[in-house]
Amino acid sequence: MEFQTKNVCTKSIHFEIDDDDRVRNVRFEKGCPGNLLGIAKLVEGMKRNEVIERLQGIRCGNRSTSCPDQLAKALLTAQK
Repeated sequence: MEFQTKNVCTKSIHFEIDDDDRVRNVRFEKGCPGNLLGIAKLVEGMKRNEVIERLQGIRCGNRSTSCPDQLAKALLTAQK
C-alpha cells in the first residue's frame, strides 16, 4: 500500500499488512533517513492497532502532525 503524506518532510509511506493484521515492510520516501528507518524497524511485525495507538497524535515541533503520526493515519486508512 502507498499513502501520500501531508505537512511532513516524508513524501509517501509504503507498507504492507499481512493476513494476521501485522505491519510489514514499512518504507518512507524522503525525510530523515535514520529516524525513519528506526521507526520502520521498530514497528515491523507489530499489530496494526498497536502501532496506531502508539504513534497517533505525535507532533513534530510546532506542526500538527509528524512522520510517525502520518504512519498511524496511513494504517487507519488501510483499515477501511
